[in-house]
Amino acid sequence: MRLSRTNGTFNIGVHATANESLAFTSPDVDDLFLRDLEEALGVKPYKTTLAGSHVVGSLMAMNSRGAIVSGLAESSEIQIIEKEIPVVLLPDYLNAAGNNVLINDNGAVVNPEMPDEVVNEIERVLNVEVVKSAIAGCNTVGSVCRCSNKGCVCSIDATDDDIEILKEVLKVPEVQRTTVNHGSKYVGSGVIANSKGALVGDKTTPIEMGRLEDGLMLY
Repeated sequence: MRLSRTNGTFNIGVHATANESLAFTSPDVDDLFLRDLEEALGVKPYKTTLAGSHVVGSLMAMNSRGAIVSGLAESSEIQIIEKEIPVVLLPDYLNAAGNNVLINDNGAVVNPEMPDEVVNEIERVLNVEVVKSAIAGCNTVGSVCRCSNKGCVCSIDATDDDIEILKEVLKVPEVQRTTVNHGSKYVGSGVIANSKGALVGDKTTPIEMGRLEDGLMLY
């Protein structure tokens, strides 16, 4: 298992997302970033846009069974993803799936404003329990947390009740409060992770890396 820092990039969670075996990234990431992603997480990366945008990590969330994608995605983009994994589309007004959904293979915490019919579809396709909840006072739970099948890290503003929700729904033994990229509370923007490793933004400090390693249980 490996925790690695990128070279020259800090908001990496905005531009890419991963599960246990594959990752989707914006088409403009360089070869060094792709190499870091492959080595740290042991995944096969695929380049694509979403809704014509390069913020793929903000517009997509996934586990090993499926991907939740912005409802604004174009059919050609969806086809690229569906070749590898089933897709659930979000309504336009909640189109930032990476920000509105925190998911692993065990469960999902989603924006409290998520419609029940979408929650039901996520449960069906991705085969997880889905719970609506804000975390650290933020409805966009994916922007302030990052999880794997082994652990979770979240904003330093998360309450004890938030921590218990994350542990119970994601079924992980460890949840660690932290910042990334030298003080950012938006943990999801600075980390890409699975159970095999994690890649963090290049401004992340050694102290933050220690907390990330503990929370994601990368031993």
